[in-house]
Amino acid sequence: MFHLSVPQMVFDEVTRQGLAQWETVLFSDRAGSIRTAEGYTLGRVMGLDAVLDADLVVVPSWIDDGRKIRPSFRATLLSAHGRGSTIVGLCLGAIAVADLGLLEGRSAVTHWHAAGDLARRHPNVTVDADVLYLDHGDVMTSAGTASGIDACLHVVRTRLGAEAANRVARSLVVAPHREGGQAQYIERPLAHQAAADPIAVASTWALENLGEDLGVDRLAAAAHMSRRTFVRTFRNATGATPAAWVRSRRLDEARRLLETSELSVDQIAASCGFGNPVTLRQNFAAAFGSTPSSYRRRFDARA
Repeated sequence: MFHLSVPQMVFDEVTRQGLAQWETVLFSDRAGSIRTAEGYTLGRVMGLDAVLDADLVVVPSWIDDGRKIRPSFRATLLSAHGRGSTIVGLCLGAIAVADLGLLEGRSAVTHWHAAGDLARRHPNVTVDADVLYLDHGDVMTSAGTASGIDACLHVVRTRLGAEAANRVARSLVVAPHREGGQAQYIERPLAHQAAADPIAVASTWALENLGEDLGVDRLAAAAHMSRRTFVRTFRNATGATPAAWVRSRRLDEARRLLETSELSVDQIAASCGFGNPVTLRQNFAAAFGSTPSSYRRRFDARA
C-alpha cells in the first residue's frame, strides 16, 4: 500500500497546490477491485484502457515471487512507451519494467535485496544497487520503499521545476531533493537538529554560505573535525562526498534563483559559489542537460 500510495500522494499534491492539472488513476490488467498484500481491498480500479492517454505509467512495486507480467499488461505498457509515455518502475516494479525489455543495455536500480535477482534475470541490464533512482528520460527505476518519493519528486522537478518540487516536498514534509546517485542506505541519517551533530553543523553553515569557499578544510573546521575524519564521517552520514554534496546544493540554489529571481546568470553564479558563469553553465549542463538561460525560460515561476 505504501508503494501504491506514493505516486498519488506526490502527483495529486501538484494539483492540490495549483502547480498543474495532473490526474492520477489506479489501473490493473483486470478492472474492478484488488486485494493488497496488507489485506486492504481497493475498489473502482480501472482496466488497461486507462493507459491509452497516459503521459506517465508507474509500476509501483511487484509480486515478491517475481512472476512474469501477463501478455496483455506487457502489450499495453510497450504500446504506451511507443507513444511516448514515460515508464517508471518503483522498487520491485523495476523487475516488471526490465521484463518489458526497455532496460536492455541500460542501467537500472531496484530494492537492494532484489538487485542480485534482477541482474541474474537480465544479464544485459547494468544493475546499480547503490543509488536511489535512475532516469533515462523514457524509462525510470527507483530503489526500495521511501526512495519512490524521491523518484516521484524528481518527476515533478524535471517537468515543473525545482520550486514546484520544493513546494510539494514542503507540503508533504519530506526532503525536497535527494540526488538519484545518493546511496540507498547510509550508516546514519543527517541529524535534523544542527546542534546535535557536527556534520549537521557544517552542512547548515555551508547552506547559509554557498558563495564562500566550501573546500573540505573549511567544512571540516566548521565541524571541528580533522579533514580525514570529516570526509569519512560526512560520507557515512550523507552517502556523498563533501564536494559532490556542495555542488548539488549550489545547483539547487541556482535553479531556485533562476526560477524565482531577477538576478542575472553572472550574479547567480557568484551568489551560489561557482565563481564565474562559465563554471555554472558547465556544471548546470552536466547535471540537467540544459543551459541556465533555457532552464529559466522553461521554469520561470515569477508570474
